[in-house]
Amino acid sequence: MAFDEMSGDGTDVRDSYRGLARWLAEAPEGLLQARSRQAELFFRRMGITFAVYGDAESSERLIPFDVVPRIIGAAEWAGLEAGLIQRVTAMNLFLADVYGPQECLKAGILPPELVLTNPHYVPEMQGRRPPRGVWVHIAGVDLVRTGEDGFYVLEDNCRTPSGVSYMLENREMMMRLFPDLFADYPVRPVETYTDMLLASLRACAPEAAGADPTIVVLTPGPFNSAYYEHSFLADKLGVELVEGRDLFVDDGKVFMRTTQGRQQVDVVYRRIDDDFLDPLTFRPDSSLGVPGLMTAYQAGTVTLANAVGTGVADDKAVYTYMPEIIRFFTGEEPILKNVPTWRCREPEALKEVLSKLDQLVVKEVGGSGGYGMLVGPAASKSEIEAFRKKLINDPDDFIAQPTLALSTAPTLDKGELAPRHVDLRPFVLSSPEGVKVAPGGLTRVALKPGSLVVNSSQGGGTKDTWVLDV
Repeated sequence: MAFDEMSGDGTDVRDSYRGLARWLAEAPEGLLQARSRQAELFFRRMGITFAVYGDAESSERLIPFDVVPRIIGAAEWAGLEAGLIQRVTAMNLFLADVYGPQECLKAGILPPELVLTNPHYVPEMQGRRPPRGVWVHIAGVDLVRTGEDGFYVLEDNCRTPSGVSYMLENREMMMRLFPDLFADYPVRPVETYTDMLLASLRACAPEAAGADPTIVVLTPGPFNSAYYEHSFLADKLGVELVEGRDLFVDDGKVFMRTTQGRQQVDVVYRRIDDDFLDPLTFRPDSSLGVPGLMTAYQAGTVTLANAVGTGVADDKAVYTYMPEIIRFFTGEEPILKNVPTWRCREPEALKEVLSKLDQLVVKEVGGSGGYGMLVGPAASKSEIEAFRKKLINDPDDFIAQPTLALSTAPTLDKGELAPRHVDLRPFVLSSPEGVKVAPGGLTRVALKPGSLVVNSSQGGGTKDTWVLDV
């Protein structure tokens, strides 16, 4: 039986949910359903959508929003926050080492070939140090829960993590729909995130930029699945949203074309993958990036957030070594545990995985968004056999994990409250001034009864996440 975040083992309401439980019991019949319809109408009017590649109707799709909040107590959050800070600190140290002296590889903490032949390893960054020494400026760490104290890291996202706009919009929607609930609950604010992000990006600007660096958000354009978020963040940060054609490089510096002439850019919050950033260094057929951008970056005249080459740290095979990486670079025991994982590249692990494919979740090491994975208990025999062939042909490309009994949270389904499985993506910011975590994050919810897949591209929805002050 899955742990329920409201009722625990089902015998009593947990302390953090007592106020919500009373409110739900006293709410007039039909209130939640009416508020849910209002939320959908508001989101549609504001154009808060996402796209799914290959879906002809993607431009019209809303991420379903559930009006029942997910609540995390102050003590619970303190433990999560400490673990997230520790983990992202270790990621930054790991990347600085991988592209520097490679002490962790020499010490055998993880196999050198796992890093040096990794598709996300960027040789052009070897021996380079990004401005201010920060590699992972923004991280999204996916957490799942299996019990009262059973939080696990499911995966790390430190290339171009998305979803923060929905965290912010969900909170704004809840404050609009349920102001009385906020009056009774000591909920920590998340709307300060954009101020935190702006301060963090400014602190990461090259030293020559001065006290008021020019920051831009670089988007692939309106056909990208997360374009709404790109434009939302640029607006909230008060900076320009640009495409590659709006920037150019001259004399080793990056400039933006404006109606007043060119303006030097100091920080690029990029939402474009490494391969498309600079056609002179990476893919020559890319029209999304800026020719010569890597030359300016390597000269230290512009900061790219996140740094080029960070994908090595969120590779799912490297993920399996994160406990060892944390111990090596911090000298501490990991506060947050990894989900137990089989590395299919290891013959004994592969043998065990193949023997119980119908019980496991199998993922591509470079996959994302819920694609390229097998959920054994929910898969057909033909799907399992197809994946068996993939594993045998290319075991290095896969990891496997047990099917965890993810925690559930009360969710409105067809007018009734029902438990649905959830995960959590907190957002972690790094700068020379330290590592900070926004209080909460994006709770994703599997809306289909019994489903463990929470990704929006696979039919999942979102909830507001309340972190309590006391």
